[in-house]
Amino acid sequence: MPDMLSVEGVWVGIKGVVVLRGIGFAVPPGGLVALVGRNGAGKTTTLKSVMGLLPLSDGRISVDGVDLARVPAYRRATLGIGYVPEDRRLIGPLTVADNLLLPAWAGGLARPSERLEWVYCLMPDVRSLAGRRAAQLSGGQQKMVALARALMSGTRLLLLDEPFEGLSPGLGDKLAATIRQVQREGLSVLLAESDVKRVAFVQETYTIERGEIARPAS
Repeated sequence: MPDMLSVEGVWVGIKGVVVLRGIGFAVPPGGLVALVGRNGAGKTTTLKSVMGLLPLSDGRISVDGVDLARVPAYRRATLGIGYVPEDRRLIGPLTVADNLLLPAWAGGLARPSERLEWVYCLMPDVRSLAGRRAAQLSGGQQKMVALARALMSGTRLLLLDEPFEGLSPGLGDKLAATIRQVQREGLSVLLAESDVKRVAFVQETYTIERGEIARPAS
């Protein structure tokens, strides 16, 4: 069985500067993996590369055996990949419910109302925010909504960029519990974090330093 996410010898440059230097790691089916490193180490670049937001100079990224080089960025969510960027990227004037449904509509997700109900059952705090505009939420609430939105399309693989940054301890605990629950239900999860203490609950940790994987196990 192929890994759910496989990153092999990936090089990425941004504006002529090499950021990723031949990195390689894997997230197994149903796995919960962290990519840990300081700011600027290459974590966000790695996740953006998986999503097709940055081109590879060399190497290969595949999801469940599918080479992503053959899948344009706008189609990658249809492979069951959910992505939570560090800056959340919610649409402020829209309600929480519309923010959640938008990727389902855009991606042609079958039975979006059923998926939305599953997300609400998993994250009841988000259900209570459904009618509010995203711009009216606190930063912590926006983080939770961004995760809920990613779960609408992320039926197989979830990518989270600094999900615990700026969260109160209470919200951080809720977020960690939600991540563990979706992993128990079969999703594969990759967390990018700067503080290894925040991801003590994962199954495996890869450390990234200056664009290279420095220690591939925990």
